[in-house]
Amino acid sequence: MPYLFIHGSGCTSDVFAAQTASFDDAVAVTLPGHADGCEGPGTIAAFADAVNDEIDRLSLGDVVLCGNSMGGAIALELALRDLRSIRAVALIGSGVRLRVAPAIFENLEADFPAAARQLAGMFFARPDSHSIDAAVDMMLRVGKEQTVRDFRACDAFDATERIVSLHVPLLALTGERDVLTPPKFAQWFADRVPGAEARIVPDAGHLAMVERPEETNAALRAFEERSLPR
Repeated sequence: MPYLFIHGSGCTSDVFAAQTASFDDAVAVTLPGHADGCEGPGTIAAFADAVNDEIDRLSLGDVVLCGNSMGGAIALELALRDLRSIRAVALIGSGVRLRVAPAIFENLEADFPAAARQLAGMFFARPDSHSIDAAVDMMLRVGKEQTVRDFRACDAFDATERIVSLHVPLLALTGERDVLTPPKFAQWFADRVPGAEARIVPDAGHLAMVERPEETNAALRAFEERSLPR
């Protein structure tokens, strides 16, 4: 069954390179406003509309949504619309609510390149110069305006009251050392959503799919095998 991967704030589909190379029929979308020089949406609902249009355009049929951070919120939003094509949802470093610290907005507005480098350092459990430089370059290409819109969309997102209407299997993956959406975010789903699973990716940060691709891919495959028997 095809996977549709959805990236997070200030990112592009590049963060899912290890997944699209490993999963058959996988698609990773770059959200509007993140690569085309145009202004993208400013709400999770509007991003979800754009992703749904992409699903229709690609004629994917049944699909498993997998989103990182803001992408997880978008995946949840689509799944909560009870669309027949959405068969399951996997979240990586995401949550039912994604409040953003005021200091992040202040830093982004005051000195975007410096804020991008600070954020990049928070993306990984074991940041190295190559990973940091690649993440910073990606955020600079997305640009300050869209990155701020992304974080504001996250800050406004809260599906706590609606999550009871989720009717598809859900996996919440979190890096063991994720400082932006720590493991308790994943455990929230396992504790409150019937059938939801929480899994921790060892020695990984917020971008577990980049930092620990083999472990992340194995967890996604196991989830699909358990939840969507062929």
